Amino acid sequence: DVHFLMRGDLTEIRQRGLHLMGENEDLRIPQINCYNSTEEMGPCDLVLIAVKTIANAVLPELLPPLLHEGTLLLTLQNGLGNEELLAHHFGAGRVLGGLCFICLTRTSRTTVERSDIGHVSIGEFNRTPLPRTREIADIFEQSGLHCNVAENLALERWRKLVWNIPFNGLSILAGELDTESILRDEQLLESTLTVMEEVIQAANLCGYPLEDSVAAEQIKRTETMGPYKPSTLLDFQARRPLEIEAIWGEPLRRARAAGAETPRLQMLYSLLRSLDRAIQDAAAPVSGVKRVGLN
Repeated sequence: DVHFLMRGDLTEIRQRGLHLMGENEDLRIPQINCYNSTEEMGPCDLVLIAVKTIANAVLPELLPPLLHEGTLLLTLQNGLGNEELLAHHFGAGRVLGGLCFICLTRTSRTTVERSDIGHVSIGEFNRTPLPRTREIADIFEQSGLHCNVAENLALERWRKLVWNIPFNGLSILAGELDTESILRDEQLLESTLTVMEEVIQAANLCGYPLEDSVAAEQIKRTETMGPYKPSTLLDFQARRPLEIEAIWGEPLRRARAAGAETPRLQMLYSLLRSLDRAIQDAAAPVSGVKRVGLN
């Protein structure tokens, strides 16, 4: 019994439904439960939070209509700080986190294309798994999506950042390159590994032990993705705001607080933040100027 919040025009999604495409997969869902607002949806048992982290500021207003006494909140967002935000506003007991290791691209309002089936990993915020954690994982499994339970969610978030921080950043700064192009370039591959080493060191100093071998494992997995464009690159090419703080800013601040030296992470953060600001400033409407669109 799944319900979708899709803020914006619902005409197309109501007419066509959802189309999920991938290797050995061509699934059409002709009718879905979709809404413009959470008030229309009403209370739910489990809320999957899949908005970009740049929208987190609206969650305190967006989520309350969905809550009853036992509602659970599972954030499937990237980066650090998302569980803490939810716990602050709605209580830590409701909060779980998930990591998506799946290569997906939403190519239109009604179509999602998958290039790597991957898996999802979920865990409890600031505690070991509970029976409910396994129950939620089983729901994913029953739907055909592999889902495992993380004993230490924060550790797994840092593990994913070992990939996200270099590949999402370099894909933009190196000239809008896909992962295959980054791996083919000897200097970019070396830069990727160096950033990965910084993230691993930061995780260890923050109390989340990661083995040095994680970097090689991440590279090996990336080799199977083909010419995959990370989500942040797609946002950049569409001139949408980037998830700067969650993926680079918050890890950098925690690394500094733990005494880690992360000059390359600092450089990625500074360059991407500056680039993002310039793009958003350029996209902002000019006060007093009437814009006319011609078809």
